[in-house]
Amino acid sequence: MIDKLLHDFLIIWATIDPIGTMALFAALTAKLSSKERIKTAYKTIVYTVLILVGAILVGQVLLSAMGISLISFQVSGGVILFLFGLQMVFSNNTPEKTGEPMHDISVFPLAIPATASPGAILAVILITDNNIYTVQEQMMTTATVLVVLVITLLLLLFSGRIIRIIGHGGASLLTRIMGMILAALSVEFIMEAIGVANWVQTMS
Repeated sequence: MIDKLLHDFLIIWATIDPIGTMALFAALTAKLSSKERIKTAYKTIVYTVLILVGAILVGQVLLSAMGISLISFQVSGGVILFLFGLQMVFSNNTPEKTGEPMHDISVFPLAIPATASPGAILAVILITDNNIYTVQEQMMTTATVLVVLVITLLLLLFSGRIIRIIGHGGASLLTRIMGMILAALSVEFIMEAIGVANWVQTMS
């Protein structure tokens, strides 16, 4: 049981990536007040909890019922993440002109696909496979997800100090850097889903 908990924790930590989420959060909330940033952090985690716990409860059944493979889900998530990464890279850093309220970023892209990434959703579905794991094991995995998200919340709340240190110019630069990283990460999602590594090995 301890081995599975450690295994699950490492997988969930890697796919949620609290450190990367904190950097993205700091970049996207640089122009918000402290109160708005705290509210956005809490909303991001609440939405992420709903998404990941929902994936644990009904994700496998829902995808099977709709005839959607996990690979298709991962590729589509990678494409969405790539488009958002490009938007961050070429952003003019004036979100107020988009006509969208700033608190919407707690849903997209902070909750999904940044925190509840395609990789994280796939991971929680796989490590709570109804055909392999008992209800008790699935509950323990769910608790592990919640622990990682609590740690992520603490890091998001801490991000205000990063903004004060780097300033708005640094935040603009950070936004573009994170956009490039997200674009690269999205390509990794797609390459992993379609098995590019196997193609390379076969060709070599």
